[in-house]
Amino acid sequence: MASKHVAGTGPSGLHPPQSHRAGIVQAQPVIRTDGLTRIYRMGEVEVRALDGVSLIVAPGEFVAIMGSSGSGKSTFMNIIGCLDRPTAGHYFLDAVDVSGLDRDKRAEIRNGKIGFVFQSFNLLARTSALENVELPLIYSADGHVAKDRVERARRCLAEVGLAGRESHLPSQLSGGQQQRVAIARALINDPKLMLADEPTGNLDTKTSEEVMAVFQRLNEGGKTIVLITHEADIAGYARRIVVFRDGRVVEDRPSEQRRATGADRAGATR
Repeated sequence: MASKHVAGTGPSGLHPPQSHRAGIVQAQPVIRTDGLTRIYRMGEVEVRALDGVSLIVAPGEFVAIMGSSGSGKSTFMNIIGCLDRPTAGHYFLDAVDVSGLDRDKRAEIRNGKIGFVFQSFNLLARTSALENVELPLIYSADGHVAKDRVERARRCLAEVGLAGRESHLPSQLSGGQQQRVAIARALINDPKLMLADEPTGNLDTKTSEEVMAVFQRLNEGGKTIVLITHEADIAGYARRIVVFRDGRVVEDRPSEQRRATGADRAGATR
């Protein structure tokens, strides 16, 4: 059952984690939704996929969005990723109300402020790792010169642990390495928000841990990350967990006993 609103609670009507009340939430939010509602109509049937969701994600947070199929988490992801618009309510991305913007304006903001990582990697098969990472800059309106693109792509690949693999094709890389190329590609525009949709869905347990180690390092470096997942063990790598049910936020809490990656544990023993 969804919690009732209580004075002093967070924007979803639920108590925000103590750490967010203490300091981080005082910064200008990267994400703010106010009464976000999305209704789909199928003939005479009305489906309320989101039902008045109000949520804040501050700079530097690592938030896992959880929920079963039909809970609204995918619809929420599409809206915060500027892939869809709400039926009602407002969505502010980096203080800009993008709720009512047309497709072209949303695409412009999406390409400049959001880095996407998907379950299926979405790499070009006949293109090297370096060239795959460069792609967002090639299609950018900023007109980056080739030398600048290459240097930035190399830095991003190094940041995810793939220095020396620049010339490899996706077929020459493991699944985990392909996902790290996708993460490097998401980083190339220095986005305000990284949005990861089931990023470990095609990976085994050990490789999933390696990929989540990359996300944790990026978050520790200051990146704001929103992770969409249905797996509780993957959500445990985040610092905050938000649970959706029937289009509403029913739980918003800090991650309890946040999971450490193998790299974290190894570092703790050195």
